[in-house]
Amino acid sequence: MRRTPRCDTLTTYPAVGCGERRRTEPPLSRTSGRSGGHTTTTGARTPADRGAPADGETLDLPGLTSQEARARLAEHGPNLLVPAGRRSTLLRWILKPLADPMVLLLLVAGGAYLLLRDYVDAIVILVAVVPITLVTLVLEARAERTLEQLRTLTAPAAAVWRDGRRQVIPAGEIVPGDVVFLQEGDVVPADGVLRRGRQLMVDESVLTGESQPVLKDVEESPVVDLYAGTTLLAGRGVAQVTATGVATRYGQIGALLAGIRQPPTPLQRLINRLIRQLAVVAALFCFGVAGIQLAAGRGWEAAVIAGVSLAIAAIPEEFPMVYTLYLTLGAWRLARDHALIRRLPGVETLGATTVICTDKTGTLTLGHLEVGGLATGEGVSRADDSAGSAERALLEAAVLASEPNPFDPLEQAILRFARAHGVDAESLQRAEFVRDYPFDPAGRYLSHVWRRDGRVQIAAKGAVEGILDRAGAPPEVRARALAANAQLAEEGMRVIAVAAGDLPDTDGERAADEAALRFVGLVAFTDPLRPGVLDALAECRAAGIRVIMITGDHPVTAHAVAEGLGLPHDDRRIATGDELDGADAAGVADLVAGTAIFARTRPEQKHRLVVALRERGEIVAMTGDGINDAPALREADIGIAMGERGTEVAREAATMVLLDDNFATIVRAVRDGRRIFDNLRRAFSYLVAFHAPLLVAALVIPLLGRPLLLLPIHLVWLELIVHPTASLVFEGDPAAPDLMRRPPRRAGSLLARADFVRSLALGATLSVVALGTYLTRLHTGAAEDAARALAIATLVLGQMLAVFLIRAGERPLWRVGLGGNRLLPWVIGASLLSLLAVLYVPPVASLFKVGPLSPPELAVAALVAAAGTLWWEIPLTLRRGRG
Repeated sequence: MRRTPRCDTLTTYPAVGCGERRRTEPPLSRTSGRSGGHTTTTGARTPADRGAPADGETLDLPGLTSQEARARLAEHGPNLLVPAGRRSTLLRWILKPLADPMVLLLLVAGGAYLLLRDYVDAIVILVAVVPITLVTLVLEARAERTLEQLRTLTAPAAAVWRDGRRQVIPAGEIVPGDVVFLQEGDVVPADGVLRRGRQLMVDESVLTGESQPVLKDVEESPVVDLYAGTTLLAGRGVAQVTATGVATRYGQIGALLAGIRQPPTPLQRLINRLIRQLAVVAALFCFGVAGIQLAAGRGWEAAVIAGVSLAIAAIPEEFPMVYTLYLTLGAWRLARDHALIRRLPGVETLGATTVICTDKTGTLTLGHLEVGGLATGEGVSRADDSAGSAERALLEAAVLASEPNPFDPLEQAILRFARAHGVDAESLQRAEFVRDYPFDPAGRYLSHVWRRDGRVQIAAKGAVEGILDRAGAPPEVRARALAANAQLAEEGMRVIAVAAGDLPDTDGERAADEAALRFVGLVAFTDPLRPGVLDALAECRAAGIRVIMITGDHPVTAHAVAEGLGLPHDDRRIATGDELDGADAAGVADLVAGTAIFARTRPEQKHRLVVALRERGEIVAMTGDGINDAPALREADIGIAMGERGTEVAREAATMVLLDDNFATIVRAVRDGRRIFDNLRRAFSYLVAFHAPLLVAALVIPLLGRPLLLLPIHLVWLELIVHPTASLVFEGDPAAPDLMRRPPRRAGSLLARADFVRSLALGATLSVVALGTYLTRLHTGAAEDAARALAIATLVLGQMLAVFLIRAGERPLWRVGLGGNRLLPWVIGASLLSLLAVLYVPPVASLFKVGPLSPPELAVAALVAAAGTLWWEIPLTLRRGRG
């Protein structure tokens, strides 16, 4: 199991490379010396022999047989550190649509027609249930498959000893008793006891939050425990598994978090409350209308049909359906853009984000080190400068002080930079290795002794002060080195010092050998900014979104990075983790009010920041990757876990997973969240305008004692028109040009009062003209089917015009047109074709109880529909004229 180390949290002293900061204890010693120019080390094994015993070694642990492993897997279950969420069974998936109010009403209507022995209408009503529910179910299944694909892609593997041989198996199949091989860079797949291994360095910060790596050595203690989810930073070993899955320490935390259910968002609560209230009102009106029909002597058939028609017209059940559909499609689009949404309401909340709290390393930066500068006695040089003799000598010494084929990112950066500047690093490291001296925790450096070209040389690297002390630098050299170190550190770089010297022979001891060291220079490392981050931060500023950078780095380094990012901040207000520890709730609230940089922080301190920001009314997005980040991710409105380097617990706690760990992806997700909500608001405006005439017709006509204008079959047909219109047309609209130049919207808002009133007014005027045409035609003696045909044509054409008007918003209708929406002509065309089929295909017209319209009548319907809708443009035109 491999995972990128979380270097930014493993801090032991400022301005030192990530790789050096990890080695706070002696690393695992090498095996025998070199021969034939080849290296045998514990940390430089090839993929082919990953985790296998070294040459000539035998494994004295029995391991399991395949049969024993299968039996234990059946007993203990799979090794899933975070339990998978409850998946829908086939029966639950099939029965889920029954919770939809529209489906229930259609089933009631179909049952009523069956009782009345109107079998044709009953069949049509019941068949119509299928297309209304199918789209939502298909999209939900697609979202669930996407999440499952992420689990499959991130599923790790492990090397075990089974049936007397090494095998690589999925980590989920590990069972208690398995013997597991581990090497540098592996993530421990289960809890266990170390059986073989010296001086292993293990990062346990995902469990404990402690930045210091832990030394594991079987000779130091009779029982050495390893824990699932921790990372082996140096060395190799063999462990025997004692616990798997939720029985591990990691798994117990994961199970606890997985059992937590987030409450609905404010918008979800608003929609659900609206549906419940309208359902109660609709039920009262249903009984009232049915009672009026019975009192008028029209019989049970007319009473039931009138009551059900009113209920279908009154309940805007499309609201939750359209809401879910938009969020699902939005989540699908975001996943294509490297942002996987794990909880659909997060798509809506993204658009209201007011604060983004982001880690620095790996999110704002690339998360890997590059050499950014050198400092020799001749001064400071930059990475793109040509290397002179002094720089070459410094690079050669730095290479000799590094491991061959290193895992350490700092040493990898040294070798890359040396090769790029003409140093033959491979030739240097093919020299005869004599011995190495492990990391000295007091001086914070290490050294290697080599024999090459007839000379015995020692090279060392480590903390600047430690190397200067060890090398006995004269005062003037020391002063220049410290000044260069301060200059480079102020630029946000991490700095190490390098020393080298010649030895008279190979028989010395550490103190004697290192007495020959002489200061050579400084190597400074930078973590490059991610491409697109500067533009993303500028976009946040324009959108009124505040960005807070949280890092474990020294405040000087954090300030330099913020300067390079152009992150707005007050130089005098860079808070540290110690300040957070010493502050009460009011003090933390004061800190978050005006601080843009938090340095030297620990993961568990993020939770206090999120709580303080949310108490201020902010909508907070928070990034994280470790187990200790999980409480903050769960508390945040938008918890954002890292997909490349994040833990499974962090992913389970998060709302969104960044598949590329890039801050720019967060901003793109916020932008898309705003676009989705803009389009969702247009869809809701359309639904309000759509339901008003249906409700007026279903309520007024029975009270007037006239034949029903809209029967259940008409309402079902209109639902089949309005569903794709509201669901697809508005969802496909591109983002407005000023989308990221507006301040964040208020969370939980659905429609602004002005938008709601205008939509209601649009629906009301359309109701008046539709009912007016129907009642007028009946009054002139027209047949019921002819009057109904004219009114329905007016209503459908008016609804099509309403689509264009609502899409245009404040813009002139003639300027918007199709507006880059490829689905609009298809949906409008299909709607008009269905209207023509209802009017002019005899079997369909008979089923819908309408008659054909003559061309002049169709023209009248179009003109009346235009008169009932295009008035929308008048106040906008007057307003634009005054402007």
